[in-house]
Amino acid sequence: MSAEPSANALRFVASFAAGWTRWLTDLVYPPVCPGCGVSTGAHGGFCPACWQEIRFIERPYCEVLGLPFSYDPGEGMLSAEAIANPPVFDRLRSAAIFEGPARDLVHSLKYRDRTDLAPMMAGLMLRAAEDHVAKSDGILPVPLHRSRFASRKFNQAAELGRHLSQKSGRPFLPSTLVRVKRTSRQVGLSARAREDNVRAAFQVAPGHEADVFGRRLILIDDVYTTGATVSSATRALKKAGAAEVTVLTFAMAVSGPI
Repeated sequence: MSAEPSANALRFVASFAAGWTRWLTDLVYPPVCPGCGVSTGAHGGFCPACWQEIRFIERPYCEVLGLPFSYDPGEGMLSAEAIANPPVFDRLRSAAIFEGPARDLVHSLKYRDRTDLAPMMAGLMLRAAEDHVAKSDGILPVPLHRSRFASRKFNQAAELGRHLSQKSGRPFLPSTLVRVKRTSRQVGLSARAREDNVRAAFQVAPGHEADVFGRRLILIDDVYTTGATVSSATRALKKAGAAEVTVLTFAMAVSGPI
């Protein structure tokens, strides 16, 4: 007796279940614009008005810090900040400026448990750094301390990293880097206080040294502000022998084009 009818039946049941789940999800959580809440035709999409308000970071920008230039200074140019204070990481790339709908998106993911937004955000992040992601050996998120993870139940950087891995086909390394120091929240702290807060906060997990040594890595976070957190995490990776660390965030806080 052929197994084909049984296999077809299983595929039908799986397809029916998936369709039913999508219908039920749309009924409970109707697709709306994550920026303003207006109804949209599908999940994970902005309305035209909010889409126009997002300031995506496009070239020209500083090759190291990814800061947008107000004019094109020529290929390979660096910003004054990158020259005066070279970062410990090799480069920073972000999809959008941290303002308006982009800021709302970050806050919805981080504080309102909107993990359904992560796939769209990861897609925009991949667009911002596709060449570097394609050449990388692994993607790892900035980790939460276990106590913070227990209270929040998820790590927004890990959600972004997981979907970025799925979209790019690069390995996802969620357990490679750990936060060994329970830090205070960075919000409201000065730049110097942020640095002190996260100093020596990270280390490569025992048994995961091979994930890092000699590797080109993509370090994921939701938003870049002063860079204190990703710099501390990068130091731990470089200490363990990472060949290259590219920081990739969804948003970047800047005062304007430089």
